[in-house]
This record gives sequence, C-alpha cells and structure tokens, in this order.
Amino acid sequence: MLDRYAIKVIRWPLTTASAIPDRLGISANQVTISGFAIGLLALPALLLQQYEWALAFILLNRVFDGLDGAVARRQGISDCGGFLDITLDFLFYSLVPFGFVLANPEANAVAGAFLIFSFIGTGSSFLAFAIMAGKRNIESPVYRQKSLYYIGGLTEGTETIGCFILFCLLPQHFSVIAWGFGTLCWITTCTRIWAGYHTLKAE
Repeated sequence: MLDRYAIKVIRWPLTTASAIPDRLGISANQVTISGFAIGLLALPALLLQQYEWALAFILLNRVFDGLDGAVARRQGISDCGGFLDITLDFLFYSLVPFGFVLANPEANAVAGAFLIFSFIGTGSSFLAFAIMAGKRNIESPVYRQKSLYYIGGLTEGTETIGCFILFCLLPQHFSVIAWGFGTLCWITTCTRIWAGYHTLKAE
C-alpha cells in the first residue's frame, strides 16, 4: 500500500548511491547476494536475543535490496536478476519471524508460524499472478521499473519492514504484532486473488 510512495522518497538517494558499485564494476546480482548474506546474520542475532544487532542487519539488508535495483537500472534489468532478487527477498522475509520463534519458542512459536503461513499467501499470490501476467505481456501501470508485474496490496515491502522494526523494538510483543500483521497479510492475499483473477479473466 505504501510502496508507491516510499519508492518516490528513496529513488534519488538509491540512484545516487548506485553510481559507486557501478563504477567499481560490482554487478546488481553481487549487491543482491551481499545483501542477503548480511540479512542472514539477523538469524543468529535473533536467536541470541540481540535485537539491536538484528535490527541493524535487517535494515542493511533492505538498503541493499533497494540498491540492487538501482544498480540494475544502470547496468540493465535482467530476468535472472529479478528471479534472484525476489527469491532471496521471500527467504529473508520468512527468516525474521523464524528467528523470533527460535529466540522464544514458548511465547512466539504459534504466532510466528501463522505469520510465515501468511507470507506464503502473499508470496504465492504475488508470484503466480506475475507468471500469468508475463505470459500475457501485461505490464503494471504503477511499478514499471520492476522486472516482474508488481501487484500491490495492503501489506507490501514497506509495511513488512515496518513490522520487522516493531518486532526488534518491542520483542516482548512479537506475538501480538505477528497476529495482527499476519491478518493484514491475509486481507492482501484475498484482494490479490480477487484482483488477479478478474484481471486475467478480462484479458
């Protein structure tokens, strides 16, 4: 829901920063993999309940996730880059609640499982529609810079980052936040299925 506005805010600093890796000969895919490697460090930080460190790794991962797209726009957007980016994104999204489950399984396991279950709904509806839209050459009217058709929803990347920040700042309230955000994810999933089905049917 907020991605279209967040993109406008971060586009200029990311475009400016992308000149550095481009000048050094660093590819967009290398930025993607580096960001994912940094994001993986959030898991042991969460396990050890070092939430400040986990937050730092999460934020750095998200910076790299924006930077790889800016570098790709300089060097040329590719299908393999888009595939790598979205795959590692979804793995990272599931990693964070799993880390909170490991940190306190008694309090967080059920809520964490529900949130990961919810991410399956948002992720599968997102990717399934992208595949069908690609077959029919349907382009997103809003996110034309994406390598996949980006069908929006109530919970997109910006909202997910906000949720992860709340997790790290208020780890004692993980379950409440996870149940609430997971419910919003299911609203997103339902609206995506409805919108995607009717869009493809109209085509």
